[in-house]
Amino acid sequence: MRELLLVRYGEIFLKGQNRPYFMRTLVKNIRESVKCLHADVWLHDGRIFVYGFEDMNQCIEIVRNVFGVHSVCPAIEMEKDDFDAITRQAIAMMEGIQGTFKVSARRSDKLYPLDSPQINERIGTAILRQRSGLKVDVHHPEHVMNVEIRDKAYLYVKVVPAVGGMPYGTNGKACLLLSGGIDSPVAGFMIAKRGVTISCVHFHSYPYTSDFAKEKVLDLARLLARYTGQIRVYVVPFTEIQMQIHEKCPQDYTTLIMRRFMMRLSEKVAEREGAQALITGESVGQVASQTMEALGTTDAVVTRPVFRPVIGFDKQEIIEVAERIGTFKTSSLPYEDCCTVFTPRHPVTHPKVDKIAKAEEVLDAETLIQAAMDGIETVVVHGSDPLVVEN
Repeated sequence: MRELLLVRYGEIFLKGQNRPYFMRTLVKNIRESVKCLHADVWLHDGRIFVYGFEDMNQCIEIVRNVFGVHSVCPAIEMEKDDFDAITRQAIAMMEGIQGTFKVSARRSDKLYPLDSPQINERIGTAILRQRSGLKVDVHHPEHVMNVEIRDKAYLYVKVVPAVGGMPYGTNGKACLLLSGGIDSPVAGFMIAKRGVTISCVHFHSYPYTSDFAKEKVLDLARLLARYTGQIRVYVVPFTEIQMQIHEKCPQDYTTLIMRRFMMRLSEKVAEREGAQALITGESVGQVASQTMEALGTTDAVVTRPVFRPVIGFDKQEIIEVAERIGTFKTSSLPYEDCCTVFTPRHPVTHPKVDKIAKAEEVLDAETLIQAAMDGIETVVVHGSDPLVVEN
């Protein structure tokens, strides 16, 4: 008999002939995530098992944050030949549990002498005799004693919800425009959850934005990497571009022109990464640069699709996701990013693409973009890296 984790997946089950690919990727990702615990991962008969760990709670917390995992069940594996021993173990696992319950047996081994209803009846009766605080409710039980008969017997009661989604790395690549705010980490999380490999582009305007601001963004990337394994962050020097825009362009257009340069540079990084799309944390109407017309002017300078997963969220909805995934506290640290530098008093909210393009003509865009690309700093962060949070 030994303790292990039974890992359950959801959406992958709907896949047809491609299911083995998604399963292999999920197993690989789980195996990579628990490597630090020296745990083993085993795929057998459509089930994923994790065993060999020392700290079960730590292992559960790691595995439940792997994209593609629907739930994690702390389980007991034992020999299936001794049904009395299985019954005693089921009774022991129901100790301290109050309320309603049922036994749910699944018998993959069709040669087993007891069928599923018989297993349910015998174990359920034994539990009722030994655990006075329990009553049977087969339709809406508060607790379920699960018994799976495979090559061995597997018993579990607790089901820990997991992050869900699709296995990371199964649905292409995209570049996330990662600021130090609340919205963009949430946007990156939501796209990564669909199996898309993400890299990040951050625009740093030193000395107008401090090194603390850059570290804050790297910490946000580390928090996202707890779900993805690792993330490459491109830190783009943006000071000269912002200065040129501020000095030479109409003030009410400066924010949109800045955003257009960010999109151009992000697409350059996407080309380098082999990424097929860009990701932003924009939400319609949240600020002046996020009106329908403004979003159209920024999209006009790139050819790749732009994913905006929080486009219809209000701020509170975004905050709720940020709190759930663990990025809100870091996003709220008081270090400004480049989007707050040289903010115009009255930014245009209903721009015309031709007028914005005309206003940009005073800039040597090609030279500015090339200089910024030449000055990029690349940082690879891992989910196991320690976070440095300044008070």
